[in-house]
Amino acid sequence: MDAFTTSLLSRIKDAQTDLSRAREAGDDFLVDVEQEELNDLHRIAAEHGVQIDAAAA
Repeated sequence: MDAFTTSLLSRIKDAQTDLSRAREAGDDFLVDVEQEELNDLHRIAAEHGVQIDAAAA
């Protein structure tokens, strides 16, 4: 796996964690921000042919 893919998958995992924390905290604004970050990362992955495991998605 190249550095780009490794970095992108790591960022997706971090964004998922941050999104979960925002949801648990009940912070609707932060949930929106983190969801958009995750959406952007998924878009980037799709544009570059990076497969995301179902468990990681």
